[in-house]
Amino acid sequence: MLKRRLMVIVAIIGIIMILLVPKIALADNANVFDGCSDTSINTAIGCVPVDATAFTQWLLKFVFGIAGGIAFLLMVYGFIQMSTSAGDPKAVAGAQETVTSAITGLMICIFALFLLRLITVNILHIPGIQ
Repeated sequence: MLKRRLMVIVAIIGIIMILLVPKIALADNANVFDGCSDTSINTAIGCVPVDATAFTQWLLKFVFGIAGGIAFLLMVYGFIQMSTSAGDPKAVAGAQETVTSAITGLMICIFALFLLRLITVNILHIPGIQ
């Protein structure tokens, strides 16, 4: 079970690394800045900013978007498990745990974003973060 989870994590990291490889590494006569501003690199997932502030803003939007999508898919999966459990108490409990975990993870992401904004913008007044 642990080996399978480790393989899934490694596969996800590999996919993310492949998506962040600039297109210039994939094609010979490609310009890495095609279609992007001077401070962005054109990758397989779009223009990735090079500036630290812009990259942080881009990354936060990207990560929290993925987290919300995963939470939604886990909730749908839990509800499907619940509807196909046929009254089996163990299956219903497992489905409820899946839905509860997805909602808890989504709430943690939302509160983490709120705390990050509260600390960096309102308390520390770090420039460039909005």
